[in-house]
Amino acid sequence: MDKINALARRVPTAVVWGAALIPFFWLVWAAATNRLGPDPVKAIELSLGLWGLQFLLASLCITPLRKIGLNLLRFRRALGVMAFFYIGMHFLAWVVLDMGLRWDEILRDLYKRPYVILGMVGLLAMIPLAVTSTNWAIRRLGAGRWRRLHRLAYVAALAGALHFVILVKGWPTEPLLYAAAVVGLLLLRMGFPKVSRA
Repeated sequence: MDKINALARRVPTAVVWGAALIPFFWLVWAAATNRLGPDPVKAIELSLGLWGLQFLLASLCITPLRKIGLNLLRFRRALGVMAFFYIGMHFLAWVVLDMGLRWDEILRDLYKRPYVILGMVGLLAMIPLAVTSTNWAIRRLGAGRWRRLHRLAYVAALAGALHFVILVKGWPTEPLLYAAAVVGLLLLRMGFPKVSRA
């Protein structure tokens, strides 16, 4: 682990920020060159949502990894902010490209479709996390309150995973794996399973 940690310390955080934007620019290029299949809007929505969930899960893995000696804490902010970016873009793609800014239909979906409600819960949970992602916010809130607030990341992840499970009908494997990963991270956060130190 020491060698991996030493290597991680030499990687500028700007590399993570830049690499995290590559999927977005690829998606823009693919959309502009008609490479997204017969339903490009759905492809854009799905890709943005998946990347958002993946970055969110990656950020939540940082603390469990520290417990086994792998310290990637300096990258957690970039992963969390990029998760919010992709999830926000996923929401905008739905509102603008899919729904065409038809606010009556958008509002109807918001209270009729469970997966839309869950998606909104996840997005709303991430807003205070993004707003308080700066060093100034940590100092202002205090470390303890900041950590308690950022437990909302688990709410966002669980809502996002359930959003995906319900959206993709037929119980396919991929959404269930995301849901299982979130539940596993939640159990680790709660201290399960207990590890004997004998």
